[in-house]
Amino acid sequence: MGELTRRAILLAGGGIIGGIAGAKLSAKKPSLSGTRSLQPAGAPNTLNDASQLSETPIFRHTVAVENPGDVLVDAIRREITEASENKRAFNIGAARHSMGGHAIPSNGHAMTFENGFTQYRSRSNTYRAHAGARWSDVIATLDPLGFGPKVMQSNNDFGVAATFCVNAHGWPAPHGPMGSTVRSLFIVRPDGELVRCSRTENAPLFFATMGGYGLTGAIIELELDVEPNVNLEPTFLKIPAQEFAQFFVGAIDSGDVNMAYGRLNVDRDTFFEDAMLVTYRPAADQSVIVPAQGSGTLSQLSRHVFRAQVNNEIAKDARWWFETGLGPMISDGVVTRNSLLNEPVVTLDDNDPMRTDILHEYFVPPGRFNDFITACQEVIPSSYQELLNITLRYVAADSESILSYAPAPRIACVMLFSQELTQRAEADHERMTRDLIDRVLDLGGTYYLPYRPHATLDQFRRAYPNAEKFVEEKKFYDPDLVFRNGFWDRYLANMA
Repeated sequence: MGELTRRAILLAGGGIIGGIAGAKLSAKKPSLSGTRSLQPAGAPNTLNDASQLSETPIFRHTVAVENPGDVLVDAIRREITEASENKRAFNIGAARHSMGGHAIPSNGHAMTFENGFTQYRSRSNTYRAHAGARWSDVIATLDPLGFGPKVMQSNNDFGVAATFCVNAHGWPAPHGPMGSTVRSLFIVRPDGELVRCSRTENAPLFFATMGGYGLTGAIIELELDVEPNVNLEPTFLKIPAQEFAQFFVGAIDSGDVNMAYGRLNVDRDTFFEDAMLVTYRPAADQSVIVPAQGSGTLSQLSRHVFRAQVNNEIAKDARWWFETGLGPMISDGVVTRNSLLNEPVVTLDDNDPMRTDILHEYFVPPGRFNDFITACQEVIPSSYQELLNITLRYVAADSESILSYAPAPRIACVMLFSQELTQRAEADHERMTRDLIDRVLDLGGTYYLPYRPHATLDQFRRAYPNAEKFVEEKKFYDPDLVFRNGFWDRYLANMA
């Protein structure tokens, strides 16, 4: 059992190879002459998010750190009351990794949770997590006990309650979004009342809060399912991209896959023609399960895989060769489930002050995945955007969240673009995004909401036909519309 996860080895090795390629052939960077910069000013009394494109004025920002339950509830009630009396918005965030200002209350009261409390509950085989806990806190608590989170986002530095509020998914198989693993939660409603919600207690509020973008109240604590931590052994399959969906769904349906993901090549010459499927199954030897580990120094090196690829097709080719060829041969095989999950997204940060990373995600019916490939081949390479990576995951159907993005099983297609921080790049990205959304909607799929707010109102309504039902539920619990944020202002306020 090595100290490095295979995922980090592949990324880091690709980064090293890509860096070598970049050194041999310097990328031709576009001139910034005559462009208008979108670099954030960092002005006082503003909040931003991971995109650095959402600098928003606020009235006040409060950080709640290690507050006991009653003290925190009282503080939230005071903020709600003051905001309501002054006709200002109120909303709560955690790690603020969204990319469209969705969790920021414009000119309002913003609160950020920084409490990492988690606790295993042996009687129910669940764990409690404060709304401010990060997934790294959860793994640190559960790993010594032989457990881990059943479903979490793909990286460990996101907030647990925030994950529920966007109903994010991960790559554990064959599960649906994280909300399906939440047993119950405590929430301060907009009227200041602290209530417990579950599938049987205050159920309408529970389902409206799941994927409700923090618009129905302030979550204080959650109770969630655990999953045994086991040794896993990977298998690799390099196939034509047009064959990926059938192999992927077949692997998930086999019933013995614990975690799985896929990748597609991103060089422009052979864009999305090749795929790699990676599946993890329980290893034969479960006698020794080592403590969860991150990737340490090598994880830091993985950043180069993204940075070397910007405007550098040789680096993209080199990275794909390493990831599908050399990487699987030199990595060490067996790894624990928790170690695979224990990866921070922060190691992939871009240090270029003139660029930012932008995520897209599309949820595609498996039977239309090949049409999705064609749509991407026709839209993305001709744009000005630099696609550095696409990861493919499986998401089981979600029939609970009102704003469900997976009404049936879907292949989740997560894309990471590197965007120049200029107005010309932002305009081009908006155009490309709208083109992709139209194509995906035509295939019966949808797009994920927490990213740049480029979708039109018509596209949003088409993708999320239950949006008006959500607004009705929100207004029932919050008739004065105190809980508001960028997502509400952009897409829902016109329905109120």
